[in-house]
This record gives sequence, C-alpha cells and structure tokens, in this order.
Amino acid sequence: MALMNGEQYRDSLRKMKPLVYFLGERLTNPVDHPMVIPSQNAVAMTYDLAHDPQYEDLMTVTSSLTGGKINRFGHIYQSIDDMVKKVKMARLVGQKTCTCFQRCPTMDTANSLFIVTKEMDKKLGTHYHERFLKFMREVQEKDYYVGVAMTDVKGDRSLRPHEQADPDLYLHVVEERKEGIVVRGAKANQTGSINCHYTFVAPTAAMKKEDRDYAVAFAVPTDSEGMIHIYGRNPGDTRKMEKGTVDLGNARFSSQETLLVFDNVFVPWERVFLFKEVEFAGQIPFLFGANHRQTYGGCKAGVSDVLIGAVKLLAEYNGLDKIPHIRDKIIDMVRLTETIYSCGLATAVEGEKTPAGSYFINQLLGNVCKLNVAALPFEMARLAVDITGGVLGTMVSEKDLKSPEVGKYVEKYFKGLPEVPTEHKMRLIYLIQNLLFGVNSVGYMVESVHGAGPPAAQKSSLYRLVNFEQKKNLAKNIAGIE
Repeated sequence: MALMNGEQYRDSLRKMKPLVYFLGERLTNPVDHPMVIPSQNAVAMTYDLAHDPQYEDLMTVTSSLTGGKINRFGHIYQSIDDMVKKVKMARLVGQKTCTCFQRCPTMDTANSLFIVTKEMDKKLGTHYHERFLKFMREVQEKDYYVGVAMTDVKGDRSLRPHEQADPDLYLHVVEERKEGIVVRGAKANQTGSINCHYTFVAPTAAMKKEDRDYAVAFAVPTDSEGMIHIYGRNPGDTRKMEKGTVDLGNARFSSQETLLVFDNVFVPWERVFLFKEVEFAGQIPFLFGANHRQTYGGCKAGVSDVLIGAVKLLAEYNGLDKIPHIRDKIIDMVRLTETIYSCGLATAVEGEKTPAGSYFINQLLGNVCKLNVAALPFEMARLAVDITGGVLGTMVSEKDLKSPEVGKYVEKYFKGLPEVPTEHKMRLIYLIQNLLFGVNSVGYMVESVHGAGPPAAQKSSLYRLVNFEQKKNLAKNIAGIE
C-alpha cells in the first residue's frame, strides 16, 4: 500500500509492539501516549502532505525501483532536480511542523547505502546492493518510515572500538549464524526511533582491521526482540502531558530522541548490507553526513520561517513593528534564514551523477551548509530574545490566565494592543520559548550544532575535500611565482 496518509501511518504503528521506557516505566501503548503523540504528529504530516494536490510535486515522485508513485522521503535521487526538491520539501515540512519531522535521515542514509553497496559489489563480488534494492522496494511499496541509528555511545573517546574496556560501547557483531547475525550495543540520540517501522543501522566512523566486528550495517524492524527504546528528556517535555495548549508553545508537534539499546538482536542475512568490510565502513557515515548536512539547509530554514513569523507578529502585538531597530533585526533573521536555504540549494545544484547511477550532492558545499546551520540559528535566537524581551523567561502559566482569582490581572497587565487578546501574546511567547529553550529547542538549536555531526566533523571533512593545490596555484599565478 503506497502513499499512506497520516491516520494510516498511525494505524500501522499500532500493529507493532516496540519495547519503550519513559521515566523508568514501560509504555504499553506508545502510539497513543501523550508524550509520544506530538512527535508522531510531525511524522504524520510527511504522510498527509503527500496527498495534498498543492504539494504533490514536492512530496511525491516516480520510483526508479518500482515505477510507482512514492513518498519522496523513500526516493533514490535520479537527477539534480530530485536533490533540489528534497531541500524545498524539507523547508515546507519544517514550516508546517516547526520541529524535527524525523524522516530526513531515511533518504540520506538510503542514498548513501545505494552508492556504497554498489561499490562493494563491484570490488568484492558481494551481493549487498541486490539485498539493499530488495529492501528499498519494500520500503517504497509499503511507504515505511525507516529510522537511522548511527551514533554509537563511544565510551572512552580516545580509544577505538576494539580498545574499549566494555566492547558493547560500540555496536558490534557477537554471533554469526547460518540464518544471519546477532548484534549488541547501543545507539544514542536516536531521532524518532519509536515512530518508525524499520531502523537502518550503520557504523559511526571509519574502522581499522582490528574493528572488524564493529563494521556492520543492516535494517531491522523497530519492534525486534532485544531492541529497547529509552525515551530521552527534553526541557519542558512533560508539558505535553498537561491539559491546555498555551504553555506548550507548539501545540501539536515535537521531536523525539531516544537511547536505542540492541541487546542481542538477530538480523537475517537478507537485511545485512555491510559485514566486517572495514575499508567501506567509514564511507557510509561520510556520505550520510554530507547528505544530511544539506538537508538542514531546508528543514532549519523552514523552522526559522516560523520563528521569524512569531517574532514579527509579537512585535506587531506590542506596537513595535515600525521601530527601525526592530525592523532591522527581523530583516537580519530573514537574511540568515535565506543564507542557510540558498546554501542547501547550491549543494544540490552543484551535485553530480555517481558511478552507481544515482545522483549525489556536492559534498564540499554540503559541509559548508551545515557549518552555517551550526552558527546562524543561534544568531537568530539572540535576535529573537532581544526583540521578545525578558518576558520570554518569566511568562506566567495558562493556569494563571484562567484562574478565577488572578486571571484578570494576567489579562490586564500582559496586554499589548487593546484589540489583541492577551492569550494570543502568551501563545507567541511560549512558541518562541519552545523553540529556543523548550522541547523543540532539541530539534532546532541542539540539532543545528550536533545533527549529522558537530562542526569539528564538518571542518575535518572540508579539509579533505578542498582542493588546496588549485588555490595555491591560483595565488602563484597572480603573484607571478613560477
């Protein structure tokens, strides 16, 4: 059943039984738990938008594998246009949800595995690419959301995987069977792991020959035996379980992060895409990182659009929208947002066809895009705090607003323009707070820095990708050095 809608997506999750823990207690029905629903709503939006005629060209595409119409989040890029539309799609969904909508890593990992498995088969005579294509056809035909588990917990970071005192601090193979393999370990900061049907698992970094057991990539159902999802805390997260909507800021959507434990999880050979080929282990995170860094040029621009709208509207409610320095700061926020977005688009436009037959972004520009994303949202946050004022950290609660005893004072003293309800001001203040300091700050501020690797990873990649010899020769030519 291709192209599920949001409700069909939720129903498909109800058929699964993942082992989930939140605040030390098991969630027997995570799909309908108030803590999970907002993050699930964000994913559902990616399904619902695929059925909206207005966004059909962005959200859907003809599959190169099945020939059918599929959701773009499961697509293997066949052109420059595909990669441009990916960025535009990410911005659209960011605008609609104002949070991390969780499905981007699917296409970024799939397009990386497509290239790496093809190269392995050509060089080693393996059959990983065939396995991968079979799995992706199923993903596309059933419109699965496939999460991605790549970040190992790492333990002592000065040591390589095989040198750790506890071997489980990097996910590794513990048993090889006729039918498949058994793996153990954990992956941290796992976006949307409870909300997905399957999970791609891949190495977190390059490996040496001594790390052979850690060089493994595969796909497993999210509710596989031995997989344990431990829900991560976010600032203000339990507000999702309170009645009311004002204090939430973002009343419907949020991101989701977990610690994902693999306690002797079995993986059949048909879904194993890398097995101890250490020379290829680093290529997967390297290509994924570049690909995912481009995506942020779209999704973070979309969330920034909402932040700009909230700040501009609040300035109007406060009678400040015509003050020159307020206007200048808002325009600065627009400039920073469009810088991020244009860099994401340039990364796609400068991409090219790969030997595997698919298309891939310009990796150098992808890393530049992410370095901008790691910095510019923080400048936008500073401007938003400046414009909003100290009330951003001191606003009273929705319960105070609705209190029979003190509600009249809240209504009176937080008033802006006479014609604007105080509740509207409060909603905007809490939306900005939610994005900068609250639960969705994880999907905006924290993820802007650490998603797809921290800035140091981008700089390291850039140093490898930049053609310094060409630049030195340009300088020699202009300076007249033979």
